[in-house]
Amino acid sequence: MAWIVPRAVAKAASLGTGIRGVDHIGLVVRDIAAATAFLEAAIGARVIYDTLPLGADPQEGHDAESRLGLASGARIVAIRMMHLANGPGIELFQVEADDQHGPARSSDLGWQHIALYTDDIDAALVRFAQAGGTVLSRPHSLPPQEAGPGNQFCYAQMPFGPLIEFITYPHPQPYREQTDLRRWTPPAS
Repeated sequence: MAWIVPRAVAKAASLGTGIRGVDHIGLVVRDIAAATAFLEAAIGARVIYDTLPLGADPQEGHDAESRLGLASGARIVAIRMMHLANGPGIELFQVEADDQHGPARSSDLGWQHIALYTDDIDAALVRFAQAGGTVLSRPHSLPPQEAGPGNQFCYAQMPFGPLIEFITYPHPQPYREQTDLRRWTPPAS
């Protein structure tokens, strides 16, 4: 059953969202240890903590299914929060389910990728590939609203399916001349 928003909450929400930004990104994997090793080697992610250590009692049953939107009979057997240099963390979920499907393709509905800003796109792609990821193409120039010398992006795929976009834009982007709004860019380390 979906949550019904109380009137007081709805009224407060109409005054402002209070949203500060993206906190973390959730990622379902078949093997949390392998996913952790890959993310450490490929993008320098580090384990912060385990919310549900592998080997503990799994989250399953009606409560977990309704609270998290899991398929009937699915079990979360491990949850781990990982840290990146800046920006949102990555929360890994090792889930077991009879009807589990492979990762979505870029043409499927839903979240398509996460993007990681890098100061050196070539070095980031080499590290990613050496860790076992697949770089899908060479870096490309960003589209006109984001274009500039050295402003590039490239998609790559993790061994367990999800896509990462590596992006860099050291040169000011043209969109900045048309609006006062700014996209969030991780600060330099």
